[in-house]
Amino acid sequence: MRLEDRYLGFVVNFLLGVSWASIFIGAFSSFLSFYEDSFLIAFISIFIGVMPGMIAILLLELFITTKEKYSELQKQTRLLEKLLTKKEKTDL
Repeated sequence: MRLEDRYLGFVVNFLLGVSWASIFIGAFSSFLSFYEDSFLIAFISIFIGVMPGMIAILLLELFITTKEKYSELQKQTRLLEKLLTKKEKTDL
């Protein structure tokens, strides 16, 4: 996983798996509930059944991206501080 914290990475991976499972279950159950009435209604219900899982995946990916950005900013800050201290030592 892209996250540095093992436990947080495990939880996020687990939640991503649950979200994908809810997408497949939502699509399958929605289609089976409405295919006898009309295929158009069945496909519309698939779209509606998939939405909660897709929203969950988008939020989890946003969380992962934000954590990666924060981690990279911390690394850049450490490097800039090292460069600053090195420059101050050479100026003296």
